[in-house]
Amino acid sequence: MKYFCNPLNVVYRYQFNEDYQDKSLPKKIDREAADPSMICFQGKYYIFPSMSLGCWVSEDMVEWKNYKLPENLPFYDYAPDVRVMGEYVYFCASNHDHPCSHYRTKDVLNGPYEEIPGEFDFWDPNLFIDDDGRVYFYWGCSSITPIWGVEKDPETMKNIGEPVGLVQGHADLNGFERVGDNNSTNPLSDEELEATLEAMMKARGLKREEVGETMYFMMKGYVSKRPYIEGAWMNKFGGKYYLQYAFAGSQYNTYGDGVYVSDSPLGPFTLAENAPFSYKPGGFMNGAGHGSTMEDLKSNIWHTATMRISVNHNFERRVGIWPSGVDKDGELFCNQRYGDWPVAVSGEKQDPWANPEWYLLSYKKKAKASSFEEGKGPELIANEDCRTWWRATSNKAGEWVEMDLGDTYDVRAIQVNFADDTISDVECPGEVVGTTQARYIDGRDLYTRYKLEGSIDGEDYFVIEDKSEADTDLTHDFLVREDGLSLRYLKLTVLDTAYHQPACISGLRVFGFGNGQKPETPGFTVVRDNDLEMTVKITGENAVGYNVLWGSSPEKLYHSWMTFEKEQKVTALVKGREYYVRVDAFNENGITEGAVVKL
Repeated sequence: MKYFCNPLNVVYRYQFNEDYQDKSLPKKIDREAADPSMICFQGKYYIFPSMSLGCWVSEDMVEWKNYKLPENLPFYDYAPDVRVMGEYVYFCASNHDHPCSHYRTKDVLNGPYEEIPGEFDFWDPNLFIDDDGRVYFYWGCSSITPIWGVEKDPETMKNIGEPVGLVQGHADLNGFERVGDNNSTNPLSDEELEATLEAMMKARGLKREEVGETMYFMMKGYVSKRPYIEGAWMNKFGGKYYLQYAFAGSQYNTYGDGVYVSDSPLGPFTLAENAPFSYKPGGFMNGAGHGSTMEDLKSNIWHTATMRISVNHNFERRVGIWPSGVDKDGELFCNQRYGDWPVAVSGEKQDPWANPEWYLLSYKKKAKASSFEEGKGPELIANEDCRTWWRATSNKAGEWVEMDLGDTYDVRAIQVNFADDTISDVECPGEVVGTTQARYIDGRDLYTRYKLEGSIDGEDYFVIEDKSEADTDLTHDFLVREDGLSLRYLKLTVLDTAYHQPACISGLRVFGFGNGQKPETPGFTVVRDNDLEMTVKITGENAVGYNVLWGSSPEKLYHSWMTFEKEQKVTALVKGREYYVRVDAFNENGITEGAVVKL
């Protein structure tokens, strides 16, 4: 068996972001990969993420390798879309400065990529090839306008007919679409929006006729508090068309993918009973929006999407993959209950709802370090929050952090998560490209080096992994020991980081088997606070954390919110829909399912 753990263990490239309004300010430096398009082509899997100068390639969906691709591809344009059509792989990306071209190739890694000139500009594109060979195209990224669709000529890639508006945001009806952490912001009504715009222009001494249509449109989107509906992706299963779209904003924990269903590729579309389709607001790393859905070589369905950090920059993001499927009633689902725990990949047909084989052993465990800055102590490596971290006081090789699991456990996997603190002393190594989102992506090979050791008594240590001479820059490194390691203490010694920054670790996450009993069956009460929200209060003992599950029937609890607290507000309900709720408890020894109640 092989295993991966989200976020994916690949090289995430640094970029130097120029301030949009004041170019004299220091550039913000952070890593980013987002908006992944995943395909299977000629027996291999490819992921094309934003701002990565190429793609990631795998033969098993576990081990991924970065590849730079030919420079004629527009890798400084967001949301690359990739699809297989016949012998070719087609590529395009987003730009509003000029018409966007398509590119095609028979050899993904070596090219050449033939350019097919575009006829209009677009943002967040998606190409879809139907069973009958007809080609459709979807795009859109706005809080005001919809996701658009149009049929395309498969040879010229020119439009056939006029674009059709397909999906628009309804944050007043769909709680999950609301912007903000925990879907905390309600949108303005049309009347409130117009009054706000009028007050804004009056304060600036402007009249409506003095404001251009483009500027007025931008102002409208900015103040509306309505979600950006973006990141379209189309699949067809069982004769039905599933139009997926991202909502809520990628800098929030509630970034996810909704889905509409139709009998036709250009609609009309109806919100799926199971919306949202992809939604991961809790756990170590949140977010699961703007992605793609794909069948592997064994007909397993997987969804890949964007995960957020968004500390050093709003677009500080990563990529995750989750098992997915279509149920007997045609509902598209995604299993994110334990969405950043180890996932088994058998290479055969497998159960998308299988529980994790190993359990989290490291939550809230004691830790100490060679040094640490105030407010960034070693305890933060164990709080299951990628947005906080231990930071050493120096960038010298040999700074270390040590975790005490509290008992000797059977350890099967360890995830070593490096973080970036504010980086301000590195010169941009190249020319900034772009206008409103100007940046430079560093394509050089950088190194992250460390040594990880284990011990039973805290005195005699053995080497678990020695990457002191590594020529890789894996900042979410995932180490599997399927036969098990017996240990209580883990010591991570950091030897070098990219740009030689002080050691920062957001999570030393340990998985395996505890020595005790599973938690008792949790009790809970649930109250629907309003049309879009419910509050769950949990009782029970011997649990590390909980998964609040909900869905349209007792058999379809497809949505989940992991929490380490006894109370959780769920803000993702759809107005007018009935729900069933269950709370599962987990600890170091297993998972205990609760009873299902009707909300």
